[in-house]
Amino acid sequence: QLQFVESGGDSVQPGGSLRLSCAATGFTIDHYRLGWFRRAPGKEREGVSCISSGGTSTAYVDSVKGRFTISRDNAKNTVYLQMNNLKQEDTAVYYCSPVFSPCTGDTWFKDFGSGGQGTQVTVVS
Repeated sequence: QLQFVESGGDSVQPGGSLRLSCAATGFTIDHYRLGWFRRAPGKEREGVSCISSGGTSTAYVDSVKGRFTISRDNAKNTVYLQMNNLKQEDTAVYYCSPVFSPCTGDTWFKDFGSGGQGTQVTVVS
């Protein structure tokens, strides 16, 4: 069973940075395409970023391009999301999960699994 434990969320001011981590348990991530999605109060789930199994391909939703960077360390069985220049609209619970469509395609952002318990990111002045 695929299980994920997300961490690193916090409350920060606009312009601040956070690094989210997602540790996989019960399996090795080597062959999985993975990604981050978020859910803000009153909004639908939104795909944020995607990374291929080897880490050579990445993708981002337009609203975070140039600010967020996804990476992975297969040896540590962990995926990361570096978030810089955070904005209030980034406030959400962030989850990681497998992504069922290629990061190079045009449907990855809506083709996620269910994720773990999530980690709360709050951006407030």
